[in-house]
Amino acid sequence: MDQKIRRVHPAAFKAKVALEAIKEQKTIAELSSLYDVHATQITKWKRQALDILSAGFSEKQKQKEHDDRSLVQELYQQIGRLKVEVDFLKKKMGIFGE
Repeated sequence: MDQKIRRVHPAAFKAKVALEAIKEQKTIAELSSLYDVHATQITKWKRQALDILSAGFSEKQKQKEHDDRSLVQELYQQIGRLKVEVDFLKKKMGIFGE
């Protein structure tokens, strides 16, 4: 049996093909033959690129990133406070031999 080897395309190549598809200066069939990639794959990459672009301009994405940063900062503060408390209690209980 003749099996085809699955090709792995680099991200830069995918972006280039998707950008060409978004420009719509050539048809998907032309791009398919030019880059030797199946038309369905080009359409999929185009849709992914458009989704990523629209998410980049979304205010929800910026708000989510800000919320994540503030949550991480708050958690680090809580970890620091708990570590100080544990160290204090260990010292008081005599767990650390002095």
